Amino acid sequence: MPSDAAPDQSAADGYLQRAHLLAELGRYDEGIGELTALLAAEPGHVPALTMLARMHLAADRPAEALAAADTAVVAAGGTSASEPAASEPPAAETPTRDMPGAVPPAGGAAADETAQEAPAAGEVVPALVARGFALLDLERWKAAAATADEILARAPGDAYAQRSAAALLSASRNGQAALDAAWRGVELSPDEPEAHLVLGLVAVRLQLFDLAERAYREALRLDPELGEAGQDVGVARLERRRYAATLEHLTAMADLPVARPDPARTVDAGVRRLLLSVAGFSLFASVLVAALAPASPGASRLFAVLAVAGVAVLLRRPATWRPGLREAMSRGLVVPVYAAAAAVVLLLVYALVGGPWPLVGAITASVVAGFTAFARR
Repeated sequence: MPSDAAPDQSAADGYLQRAHLLAELGRYDEGIGELTALLAAEPGHVPALTMLARMHLAADRPAEALAAADTAVVAAGGTSASEPAASEPPAAETPTRDMPGAVPPAGGAAADETAQEAPAAGEVVPALVARGFALLDLERWKAAAATADEILARAPGDAYAQRSAAALLSASRNGQAALDAAWRGVELSPDEPEAHLVLGLVAVRLQLFDLAERAYREALRLDPELGEAGQDVGVARLERRRYAATLEHLTAMADLPVARPDPARTVDAGVRRLLLSVAGFSLFASVLVAALAPASPGASRLFAVLAVAGVAVLLRRPATWRPGLREAMSRGLVVPVYAAAAAVVLLLVYALVGGPWPLVGAITASVVAGFTAFARR
Protein backbone atom coordinates (compact mmCIF):
# COMPACT_ATOMS: atom_id res chain seq x y z
CA MET A 1 0.00 0.00 0.00
CA PRO A 2 2.78 2.56 0.62
CA SER A 3 3.63 2.40 -3.07
CA ASP A 4 0.07 3.49 -3.86
CA ALA A 5 0.11 6.37 -1.36
CA ALA A 6 3.23 8.05 -2.73
CA PRO A 7 1.80 8.97 -6.16
CA ASP A 8 -1.42 10.26 -4.50
CA GLN A 9 0.59 12.48 -2.16
CA SER A 10 2.71 13.68 -5.07
CA ALA A 11 -0.39 14.55 -7.08
CA ALA A 12 -1.88 16.40 -4.11
CA ASP A 13 1.32 18.38 -3.65
CA GLY A 14 1.22 19.30 -7.32
CA TYR A 15 -2.31 20.66 -7.03
CA LEU A 16 -1.35 22.65 -3.92
CA GLN A 17 1.78 24.10 -5.53
CA ARG A 18 -0.07 25.16 -8.69
CA ALA A 19 -2.87 26.67 -6.64
CA HIS A 20 -0.39 28.58 -4.48
CA LEU A 21 1.45 29.92 -7.53
CA LEU A 22 -1.79 31.05 -9.17
CA ALA A 23 -2.88 32.75 -5.96
CA GLU A 24 0.40 34.66 -5.70
CA LEU A 25 -0.28 35.93 -9.22
CA GLY A 26 -3.71 37.12 -8.11
CA ARG A 27 -5.49 34.48 -10.23
CA TYR A 28 -7.69 33.22 -7.42
CA ASP A 29 -10.41 31.58 -9.50
CA GLU A 30 -7.88 29.45 -11.36
CA GLY A 31 -6.23 28.51 -8.08
CA ILE A 32 -9.60 27.57 -6.64
CA GLY A 33 -10.12 25.35 -9.70
CA GLU A 34 -6.92 23.45 -8.87
CA LEU A 35 -8.02 22.97 -5.27
CA THR A 36 -11.51 21.89 -6.35
CA ALA A 37 -9.97 19.16 -8.50
CA LEU A 38 -7.92 17.94 -5.54
CA LEU A 39 -10.88 18.06 -3.15
CA ALA A 40 -13.01 16.07 -5.58
CA ALA A 41 -10.61 13.18 -5.03
CA GLU A 42 -9.85 13.91 -1.34
CA PRO A 43 -12.77 15.80 0.24
CA GLY A 44 -11.10 15.89 3.65
CA HIS A 45 -7.70 17.24 2.57
CA VAL A 46 -7.11 19.82 5.32
CA PRO A 47 -4.28 21.87 3.68
CA ALA A 48 -6.33 22.17 0.48
CA LEU A 49 -9.45 23.22 2.38
CA THR A 50 -7.46 25.78 4.38
CA MET A 51 -5.85 27.22 1.26
CA LEU A 52 -9.29 27.32 -0.40
CA ALA A 53 -10.62 29.36 2.53
CA ARG A 54 -7.67 31.75 2.33
CA MET A 55 -8.19 32.22 -1.41
CA HIS A 56 -11.84 33.09 -0.87
CA LEU A 57 -10.76 35.57 1.81
CA ALA A 58 -8.25 37.15 -0.56
CA ALA A 59 -10.99 37.38 -3.20
CA ASP A 60 -13.40 39.06 -0.70
CA ARG A 61 -15.78 36.11 -0.51
CA PRO A 62 -16.14 35.57 3.26
CA ALA A 63 -19.19 33.28 3.12
CA GLU A 64 -17.41 30.82 0.85
CA ALA A 65 -14.27 31.18 2.98
CA LEU A 66 -16.22 30.32 6.14
CA ALA A 67 -17.70 27.19 4.55
CA ALA A 68 -14.26 25.96 3.44
CA ALA A 69 -12.62 26.84 6.76
CA ASP A 70 -15.37 25.11 8.76
CA THR A 71 -14.91 21.96 6.69
CA ALA A 72 -11.14 22.12 7.24
CA VAL A 73 -11.55 22.56 11.01
CA VAL A 74 -13.93 19.60 11.27
CA ALA A 75 -11.64 17.46 9.10
CA ALA A 76 -8.71 18.33 11.37
CA GLY A 77 -10.62 17.33 14.48
CA GLY A 78 -12.07 20.67 15.53
CA THR A 79 -15.67 21.82 15.92
CA SER A 80 -17.84 23.76 13.50
CA ALA A 81 -18.71 27.42 14.05
CA SER A 82 -22.28 27.46 15.34
CA GLU A 83 -22.93 31.00 16.60
CA PRO A 84 -25.97 32.50 14.83
CA ALA A 85 -25.23 35.80 13.16
CA ALA A 86 -28.49 37.40 14.33
CA SER A 87 -27.69 37.02 18.03
CA GLU A 88 -24.28 38.66 17.89
CA PRO A 89 -23.91 42.29 19.01
CA PRO A 90 -22.00 44.72 16.82
CA ALA A 91 -18.37 45.41 17.64
CA ALA A 92 -19.03 49.00 18.77
CA GLU A 93 -21.36 47.78 21.57
CA THR A 94 -19.03 45.11 23.00
CA PRO A 95 -17.16 46.05 26.20
CA THR A 96 -13.40 46.47 26.04
CA ARG A 97 -12.58 44.82 29.36
CA ASP A 98 -10.96 41.42 29.68
CA MET A 99 -13.28 38.46 29.35
CA PRO A 100 -12.80 35.36 31.53
CA GLY A 101 -12.02 32.05 29.94
CA ALA A 102 -9.77 33.26 27.12
CA VAL A 103 -7.14 30.67 28.02
CA PRO A 104 -8.05 27.44 29.87
CA PRO A 105 -6.35 26.69 33.18
CA ALA A 106 -3.10 24.81 33.17
CA GLY A 107 -4.47 21.74 34.89
CA GLY A 108 -7.66 19.68 34.95
CA ALA A 109 -9.86 18.49 32.12
CA ALA A 110 -9.13 21.47 29.87
CA ALA A 111 -5.41 20.72 29.96
CA ASP A 112 -6.05 17.04 29.23
CA GLU A 113 -8.24 17.95 26.27
CA THR A 114 -5.61 20.38 24.94
CA ALA A 115 -2.93 17.72 25.28
CA GLN A 116 -5.06 15.22 23.36
CA GLU A 117 -5.66 17.74 20.57
CA ALA A 118 -2.02 18.89 20.37
CA PRO A 119 -1.04 16.56 17.50
CA ALA A 120 -3.73 18.14 15.29
CA ALA A 121 -2.83 21.74 16.18
CA GLY A 122 -0.44 22.07 13.26
CA GLU A 123 -3.30 21.61 10.79
CA VAL A 124 -6.26 22.94 12.73
CA VAL A 125 -4.78 26.30 13.81
CA PRO A 126 -4.38 27.72 10.25
CA ALA A 127 -7.91 26.54 9.48
CA LEU A 128 -9.21 28.21 12.65
CA VAL A 129 -7.43 31.44 11.72
CA ALA A 130 -9.08 31.41 8.29
CA ARG A 131 -12.44 30.76 9.95
CA GLY A 132 -11.88 33.67 12.34
CA PHE A 133 -11.09 36.08 9.50
CA ALA A 134 -14.18 34.97 7.61
CA LEU A 135 -16.36 35.48 10.70
CA LEU A 136 -14.94 38.98 11.15
CA ASP A 137 -15.69 39.84 7.54
CA LEU A 138 -19.24 38.58 8.08
CA GLU A 139 -19.48 40.68 11.30
CA ARG A 140 -20.11 37.61 13.45
CA TRP A 141 -18.18 39.00 16.39
CA LYS A 142 -19.13 36.48 19.06
CA ALA A 143 -18.22 33.47 16.92
CA ALA A 144 -14.94 35.13 15.91
CA ALA A 145 -14.03 35.69 19.56
CA ALA A 146 -14.88 32.07 20.36
CA THR A 147 -12.63 30.95 17.51
CA ALA A 148 -9.81 33.08 18.92
CA ASP A 149 -10.29 31.47 22.33
CA GLU A 150 -10.05 28.04 20.72
CA ILE A 151 -6.82 29.01 18.95
CA LEU A 152 -5.30 30.18 22.23
CA ALA A 153 -6.33 26.96 23.95
CA ARG A 154 -4.94 24.71 21.24
CA ALA A 155 -1.55 26.36 20.70
CA PRO A 156 -0.42 28.38 23.75
CA GLY A 157 3.22 28.16 22.71
CA ASP A 158 2.88 28.97 19.01
CA ALA A 159 3.70 32.53 17.94
CA TYR A 160 1.52 32.43 14.82
CA ALA A 161 -1.46 31.21 16.84
CA GLN A 162 -0.97 33.84 19.55
CA ARG A 163 -0.74 36.83 17.21
CA SER A 164 -3.61 35.56 15.05
CA ALA A 165 -5.84 35.09 18.09
CA ALA A 166 -4.83 38.54 19.34
CA ALA A 167 -5.90 40.14 16.06
CA LEU A 168 -9.21 38.26 16.09
CA LEU A 169 -9.92 39.20 19.72
CA SER A 170 -9.00 42.83 19.08
CA ALA A 171 -11.53 43.11 16.27
CA SER A 172 -14.30 41.06 17.87
CA ARG A 173 -14.17 41.57 21.63
CA ASN A 174 -11.10 43.69 22.45
CA GLY A 175 -9.73 43.96 25.97
CA GLN A 176 -6.81 42.67 27.99
CA ALA A 177 -6.99 39.17 26.51
CA ALA A 178 -6.12 40.57 23.08
CA LEU A 179 -3.23 42.58 24.49
CA ASP A 180 -1.90 39.60 26.46
CA ALA A 181 -1.97 37.38 23.38
CA ALA A 182 -0.26 40.07 21.30
CA TRP A 183 2.51 40.44 23.90
CA ARG A 184 2.86 36.65 24.02
CA GLY A 185 3.24 36.59 20.24
CA VAL A 186 6.05 39.16 20.44
CA GLU A 187 7.78 37.23 23.21
CA LEU A 188 7.66 34.00 21.22
CA SER A 189 8.92 35.55 17.96
CA PRO A 190 10.60 38.93 18.63
CA ASP A 191 12.17 38.98 15.17
CA GLU A 192 8.87 38.56 13.30
CA PRO A 193 7.54 41.91 12.01
CA GLU A 194 3.99 40.53 11.97
CA ALA A 195 4.12 40.03 15.75
CA HIS A 196 4.91 43.72 16.32
CA LEU A 197 2.35 44.71 13.69
CA VAL A 198 -0.40 42.87 15.58
CA LEU A 199 0.73 44.42 18.86
CA GLY A 200 0.40 47.85 17.26
CA LEU A 201 -3.03 46.93 15.90
CA VAL A 202 -4.27 45.81 19.32
CA ALA A 203 -2.74 48.87 21.01
CA VAL A 204 -4.49 51.29 18.62
CA ARG A 205 -7.87 49.72 19.35
CA LEU A 206 -7.16 50.03 23.08
CA GLN A 207 -6.06 53.66 22.54
CA LEU A 208 -2.54 52.88 23.76
CA PHE A 209 -1.12 55.13 21.09
CA ASP A 210 2.47 55.34 22.37
CA LEU A 211 2.70 51.54 22.43
CA ALA A 212 1.12 51.35 18.99
CA GLU A 213 3.65 53.73 17.46
CA ARG A 214 6.60 51.93 19.07
CA ALA A 215 5.32 48.55 17.90
CA TYR A 216 4.82 49.76 14.33
CA ARG A 217 8.26 51.37 14.24
CA GLU A 218 9.81 48.09 15.37
CA ALA A 219 7.86 46.20 12.70
CA LEU A 220 9.20 48.63 10.07
CA ARG A 221 12.72 48.23 11.42
CA LEU A 222 12.49 44.48 10.97
CA ASP A 223 10.93 44.81 7.51
CA PRO A 224 11.19 48.23 5.80
CA GLU A 225 8.80 47.04 3.06
CA LEU A 226 6.00 46.45 5.54
CA GLY A 227 4.47 49.83 4.74
CA GLU A 228 3.58 48.54 1.27
CA ALA A 229 2.09 45.26 2.53
CA GLY A 230 -1.45 46.44 1.88
CA GLN A 231 -0.75 46.27 -1.86
CA ASP A 232 0.35 42.62 -1.82
CA VAL A 233 -1.66 39.90 -3.54
CA GLY A 234 -1.90 36.18 -2.93
CA VAL A 235 -2.36 34.11 0.20
CA ALA A 236 1.21 33.69 1.48
CA ARG A 237 1.03 37.07 3.25
CA LEU A 238 -2.70 37.29 3.73
CA GLU A 239 -2.48 38.06 7.45
CA ARG A 240 0.22 40.70 6.98
CA ARG A 241 -1.86 42.43 4.30
CA ARG A 242 -4.97 42.48 6.47
CA TYR A 243 -3.12 43.68 9.57
CA ALA A 244 -1.30 46.47 7.72
CA ALA A 245 -4.45 47.70 5.99
CA THR A 246 -6.46 47.64 9.23
CA LEU A 247 -3.75 49.44 11.19
CA GLU A 248 -3.47 52.13 8.52
CA HIS A 249 -7.24 52.61 8.59
CA LEU A 250 -7.39 52.83 12.38
CA THR A 251 -4.49 55.24 12.68
CA ALA A 252 -6.03 57.45 9.99
CA MET A 253 -9.30 57.55 11.95
CA ALA A 254 -7.40 58.37 15.15
CA ASP A 255 -5.30 60.97 13.31
CA LEU A 256 -2.10 59.28 14.48
CA PRO A 257 1.27 60.10 12.84
CA VAL A 258 2.28 56.45 12.37
CA ALA A 259 5.82 56.08 11.01
CA ARG A 260 6.18 55.52 7.29
CA PRO A 261 8.98 53.52 5.70
CA ASP A 262 12.07 55.52 4.85
CA PRO A 263 12.56 55.37 1.04
CA ALA A 264 16.35 55.45 1.39
CA ARG A 265 16.25 52.60 3.87
CA THR A 266 13.99 50.59 1.58
CA VAL A 267 16.45 51.07 -1.30
CA ASP A 268 19.37 50.07 0.91
CA ALA A 269 17.52 46.96 2.05
CA GLY A 270 16.89 45.89 -1.55
CA VAL A 271 20.52 46.47 -2.58
CA ARG A 272 21.73 44.63 0.52
CA ARG A 273 19.57 41.60 -0.26
CA LEU A 274 20.93 41.56 -3.79
CA LEU A 275 24.51 41.76 -2.50
CA LEU A 276 23.91 38.91 -0.06
CA SER A 277 22.53 36.79 -2.91
CA VAL A 278 25.50 37.54 -5.17
CA ALA A 279 28.01 36.96 -2.38
CA GLY A 280 26.42 33.69 -1.31
CA PHE A 281 26.17 32.39 -4.85
CA SER A 282 29.76 33.41 -5.64
CA LEU A 283 31.08 31.76 -2.47
CA PHE A 284 29.26 28.51 -3.18
CA ALA A 285 30.44 28.50 -6.80
CA SER A 286 34.05 29.33 -5.87
CA VAL A 287 34.25 26.53 -3.30
CA LEU A 288 32.75 24.03 -5.72
CA VAL A 289 35.08 25.12 -8.51
CA ALA A 290 38.05 24.80 -6.15
CA ALA A 291 36.97 21.27 -5.24
CA LEU A 292 36.66 20.28 -8.90
CA ALA A 293 39.95 21.86 -10.00
CA PRO A 294 42.42 19.13 -8.89
CA ALA A 295 40.46 16.32 -10.56
CA SER A 296 39.26 18.13 -13.69
CA PRO A 297 40.61 21.64 -14.39
CA GLY A 298 38.62 21.92 -17.60
CA ALA A 299 35.33 21.06 -15.96
CA SER A 300 36.01 23.46 -13.09
CA ARG A 301 36.72 26.32 -15.48
CA LEU A 302 33.53 25.52 -17.39
CA PHE A 303 31.59 25.56 -14.12
CA ALA A 304 33.13 28.95 -13.32
CA VAL A 305 31.73 30.28 -16.60
CA LEU A 306 28.31 28.91 -15.68
CA ALA A 307 28.59 30.53 -12.23
CA VAL A 308 29.30 33.92 -13.78
CA ALA A 309 26.32 33.41 -16.05
CA GLY A 310 24.23 32.61 -12.97
CA VAL A 311 25.22 35.92 -11.38
CA ALA A 312 24.23 37.63 -14.61
CA VAL A 313 20.79 36.06 -14.26
CA LEU A 314 20.53 37.48 -10.72
CA LEU A 315 21.29 40.91 -12.15
CA ARG A 316 19.10 40.46 -15.23
CA ARG A 317 16.90 43.46 -14.38
CA PRO A 318 19.25 46.37 -13.67
CA ALA A 319 16.32 48.78 -13.52
CA THR A 320 15.35 47.27 -10.17
CA TRP A 321 18.68 48.01 -8.46
CA ARG A 322 20.84 50.36 -10.54
CA PRO A 323 18.93 53.63 -9.83
CA GLY A 324 19.64 53.44 -6.08
CA LEU A 325 23.02 51.73 -6.18
CA ARG A 326 25.15 54.89 -6.13
CA GLU A 327 23.16 56.37 -3.25
CA ALA A 328 23.33 53.09 -1.32
CA MET A 329 27.12 53.04 -1.75
CA SER A 330 27.35 56.56 -0.39
CA ARG A 331 25.42 55.41 2.70
CA GLY A 332 27.94 52.71 3.64
CA LEU A 333 27.49 49.86 1.14
CA VAL A 334 30.57 50.68 -0.95
CA VAL A 335 32.70 47.84 0.50
CA PRO A 336 30.18 45.01 -0.09
CA VAL A 337 29.40 46.33 -3.60
CA TYR A 338 33.05 46.33 -4.68
CA ALA A 339 33.76 43.03 -2.90
CA ALA A 340 30.83 41.28 -4.61
CA ALA A 341 31.92 42.67 -7.98
CA ALA A 342 35.50 41.52 -7.33
CA ALA A 343 34.31 37.99 -6.51
CA VAL A 344 32.49 37.70 -9.83
CA VAL A 345 35.40 39.19 -11.80
CA LEU A 346 37.89 36.82 -10.16
CA LEU A 347 35.69 33.86 -11.01
CA LEU A 348 35.72 35.02 -14.63
CA VAL A 349 39.52 35.42 -14.49
CA TYR A 350 39.84 31.84 -13.28
CA ALA A 351 37.58 30.64 -16.08
CA LEU A 352 39.86 32.37 -18.62
CA VAL A 353 43.35 31.70 -17.29
CA GLY A 354 43.02 29.13 -14.47
CA GLY A 355 45.32 29.02 -11.46
CA PRO A 356 44.57 28.87 -7.73
CA TRP A 357 44.96 32.55 -6.84
CA PRO A 358 41.84 33.86 -8.63
CA LEU A 359 39.80 31.26 -6.71
CA VAL A 360 41.37 32.26 -3.39
CA GLY A 361 40.60 35.88 -4.18
CA ALA A 362 37.01 35.07 -5.23
CA ILE A 363 36.34 33.18 -1.99
CA THR A 364 37.85 35.97 0.12
CA ALA A 365 35.92 38.67 -1.72
CA SER A 366 32.64 36.72 -1.38
CA VAL A 367 33.13 36.36 2.37
CA VAL A 368 33.96 40.06 2.75
CA ALA A 369 30.93 41.07 0.67
CA GLY A 370 28.57 38.85 2.64
CA PHE A 371 29.78 39.89 6.09
CA THR A 372 29.91 43.61 5.34
CA ALA A 373 26.48 43.60 3.67
CA PHE A 374 24.97 41.72 6.61
CA ALA A 375 26.64 44.09 9.09
CA ARG A 376 24.85 47.07 7.48
CA ARG A 377 21.40 45.84 8.67
